[in-house]
Amino acid sequence: MKKTDRREPPRQAPLRLGEMLHRELHGFALWAGLEVLGAWLESEREEACGPRYRHLAGRRAYRSGHAPGELVMGGRRVRVRRPRARGVDGREVVLLSWRIFSEEDPLNERAFEQMVLGVAARRYRRSLEALPEGMSSRGASRSAVSRRFVEASQAKLEELLARPLEGLGLKVLMLDGLHFAEHVVLVALGIDGEGRKHLLGLTEGATENASACVSLLTGLRERGLETSRSLLVVTDGSKALSRAVREVLGEWALVQRCQVHKKRNVLEHLPQGMRPSVGAALRQAYGSRDPERARRLLMNLAKQLEGEHPGATASLREGLEETLTVMGMGLAPALERTLSSTNALENLLGSVRATSHRVKRWKGGGMILRWMAAALMEAEKGFRRVRGCQGMARLSLVLARNDERLNAEVKTVEAA
Repeated sequence: MKKTDRREPPRQAPLRLGEMLHRELHGFALWAGLEVLGAWLESEREEACGPRYRHLAGRRAYRSGHAPGELVMGGRRVRVRRPRARGVDGREVVLLSWRIFSEEDPLNERAFEQMVLGVAARRYRRSLEALPEGMSSRGASRSAVSRRFVEASQAKLEELLARPLEGLGLKVLMLDGLHFAEHVVLVALGIDGEGRKHLLGLTEGATENASACVSLLTGLRERGLETSRSLLVVTDGSKALSRAVREVLGEWALVQRCQVHKKRNVLEHLPQGMRPSVGAALRQAYGSRDPERARRLLMNLAKQLEGEHPGATASLREGLEETLTVMGMGLAPALERTLSSTNALENLLGSVRATSHRVKRWKGGGMILRWMAAALMEAEKGFRRVRGCQGMARLSLVLARNDERLNAEVKTVEAA
């Protein structure tokens, strides 16, 4: 008896057939769309010039053949034939539909989206749907895409730096910087009374110094940041940032130094063998949620390190009180952890690193700011409320009490 061959039929043929049908359908859709547009334009030309081959008294325009034209389609410019008409005075009559389709140019936004999502300029053409045979196009070259990205990212930067800040109801301001070669970009992130994050602005400087931070804060104030009410300002471990905050916001700023940065700075002054034990001591102090106990533990640790490791001791003592600001507010544990560090902003800057890591050579601060604005505004689309946002009411109460205290002091001074 003859055995039956039960092997499965090859799958390659159906796959190739599916790919072919997909290409054919895509090409058909493009050609059909152009045919519809051509008929639409021809209908408008007939409305302006009248039916073909008829003598019309008072004719306002005449047919004038066709001219080469371009329309945006599928992330590139596709060449098409444009019907023309001329008025009795010899001037060209622009058809309304052509004006609408040709003026709407989404190429800048398309190039911007592709590059922010990780498509290199030299690979942009490959990311587009293939055009059917016989249809020519331009605008997908590396230089064209780069030029469009520059224009779009510059527009994003200008938009970000012009955002009005009035009425946001900010309770927290976070400041941190990201280094690019010899440049550093300072970024400001705000958190309102309901725990929502707001991207506020950025500035570029040679180092993370006080002047760059003053420039950033002054710009925020000019755009509407409320500086006559108490604000919790969370900064990294930089002394310059803390000093600049005091200079611009004065006593209205309750400064919280990032505990994560403080740990990192202290451990960098120690040999590898000591870092685990000292790191554990720092975590114990900052995890105590009692400012008095944390202060005592940290000062005892500083005394232990003082003899052999004066650099670590100095780093630990510098700004120590400002690392305990949030701990003394009585916030819920989740919110206290969130506001004791700049991690919320660090996560945002991590998105920037993921977007900009493909850039091998930075051509000045302008290019850095454009890429930063592009990456930040892309990451902003995924903003969620901060962890522990349910406890923001308690923070608002603490800030309101500080307002009352400062206003009372001002009245006392004025009365004297």
